[in-house]
Formats: sequence, C-alpha cells, structure tokens
Amino acid sequence: MKYLVLITVLSFAIPSVKAQENINDLLAAGIQDAKTFSQAYSAPSAEGLAHGINNGWFNNVKSPKRFTIEVSVIGNVGFIKNDQKSFEMNVADYQNIRFQDGSSSKTVATALGDNDPDISVIITYDDPIFGNQETELVLPTGIGSEGINLIPTGFLQAGFSPFKGTQIKGRYVPKIKTDDVELGLYGIGLQQEFTSWLPADKILPVAISGLIAYTHLDGSYDFTDAEIVEGANQRIDTDVNTVLFELIVGTKLKIINFYGGLGYITGKSQTDLLGTYRVTDGLLFSEEIKDPFSIEHDISGLRATIGANLKVGFFGLTADYTVAEFDSATLGINFSI
Repeated sequence: MKYLVLITVLSFAIPSVKAQENINDLLAAGIQDAKTFSQAYSAPSAEGLAHGINNGWFNNVKSPKRFTIEVSVIGNVGFIKNDQKSFEMNVADYQNIRFQDGSSSKTVATALGDNDPDISVIITYDDPIFGNQETELVLPTGIGSEGINLIPTGFLQAGFSPFKGTQIKGRYVPKIKTDDVELGLYGIGLQQEFTSWLPADKILPVAISGLIAYTHLDGSYDFTDAEIVEGANQRIDTDVNTVLFELIVGTKLKIINFYGGLGYITGKSQTDLLGTYRVTDGLLFSEEIKDPFSIEHDISGLRATIGANLKVGFFGLTADYTVAEFDSATLGINFSI
C-alpha cells in the first residue's frame, strides 16, 4: 500500500518497487540509465498531479462583498487517459539496457499504467572480477495494475475581500504523515473582478475576473526501513511549484451562477532519490552510490473550465469540469462570513 501512496502523491519519482532487485538492478545498469527510465516513467504522473492541485481556485466571477471571508473544502479527481499510461522505451536511449527478444523499442507502462503481461529487460553491468555480467529485470508497473484511473487531490481554501472586486485566497494541506510518507501543500492567489471598476457595473449582466495563483506541494517518502536495497537514509523528496493564470467570465445572479474560464498553467516538479545504496550481485560485486539522481519535469498547458455555483445564505456548493492535458472534475463546499 505504501508504494501506491508514493505513486499517487509524490509524483512517482522512481519505479514502484516490488522486490529488492528492481532498484538494485536498475542502479547497476548505471545512474544515467536509471535516470532516463525514471524520467519517462514518471512524466505523466508529475503533470497530472500539477494539474490537480491547480483546480478549484475559483467558484464564482462576481467578487464577494468587502470584508467577506469565504472558507471552502475542495475535492478534485483527474481522469487518466490511455496515452498517459504508457511510453515508448527505445533501447537506443540506454547504455546498458536491452529487451530480451532483441526489440529496438517497446511500449511500456508509466507510473499510471500497467504491464500486462510483464515486460523484462536485460541489464548489463561491469563486475570488477568477472567483467561484463548480465541480469534480468522485470520492468515496474504502475497504478493501472490496481485498476486505478483517477488522480485525487483535496485541500482547504480560504478567501478574503479587502477591497471592492478583490479577493485574496490561500489554500493549505497541513503536513500529513502516514507511515513513512510525508506530504504538505500551500498556495496563494489573487482574483480581481475587472467589471467592478466600471461605472455600469451594477447593470451589466455578466462579470469578468482575472486570477493568478501559486501552488507548492512537497512530499517525502523514507523507505530505509523497507530494506529494499542495502544502504542508509534512503528517501524520495518531491517538490512541485506551479503558477496559474486564468480569465473568468460568468453571470452574477443571487442564487445560482454559471461561469467559464480559460487559463494557462506553468511550473516545474523536481524529485530527488537520496541516500546511500549498496548495489550488489549478491556474491562478490558491490558498489556504493550516494544520492543517485534528481529528475525534473517542466509543466505547462492551456485549460478551459465550465462550472456552476449555488449559494443559499452563507452556504454554497460548486461543481465544475476542466478540459486540459488531464481532464478533471471538482466539487467544493463553501461557507461565507
């Protein structure tokens, strides 16, 4: 279960390991080969996570009255598409990895997919006594093997309106520790209703707003005690930083409102495999590797959102759908003071 938590929350830095040989043999093939594979394997999940933590920043276009405080509980699910579950693994990109059957390339699972049946590769490594040696490695599968097709995210959010038409927002997930996994999130945003600056604001049938928001997620998974491979202080650290720009247009009725937004997300995720790893063939060969590698993913893309907000007194309910690289659905419960 801890590997599933790692994959869904920490952006899947390295393969989901089911046995010691996975990390041991992958590192034996060389740091560059391990990094190349991990980069491709984790790319879709890193992007899916980044899109998920940027949903739900707005639930209306018309700004609340001055000095209003709004508190929201937001849940979101991102839908995994078929083309995000696999990537083309080309042996020409690797120095010490080849397929058993001699294929030059194969479609293999990303952290979001599943290899069914298993796919094996041959790892070549240099033994100081016996020279070049070979071992078989079963490539890791992803969360698709568990029948999972969604990436869930959730957070608390609060907004305050210090001026007419202006709303300052913040979102937060306190540090959560589960076994060896630690996760935290925070973000800050500014939404400005442009139409509030116009003299005819009260008679216009729609409102137009702009939003800019920054979101940061950091997570850590310490798997030293799992004894996957010999070593010390073994962990994965992940940081995701994104900025969202959004233009929003919607109605400004008293009870129910409809809105649509067009936005752009940009950012970066970085994942570090840290600690000391003693790679061995189980007999004579042994090599110690410290802080093996770091992988980065650039994140960018357009997004379009359509949604509705129902408000009765201090209570509000929001639902919207976003079309992007990862389509997603968001549901929010809002309380205004």
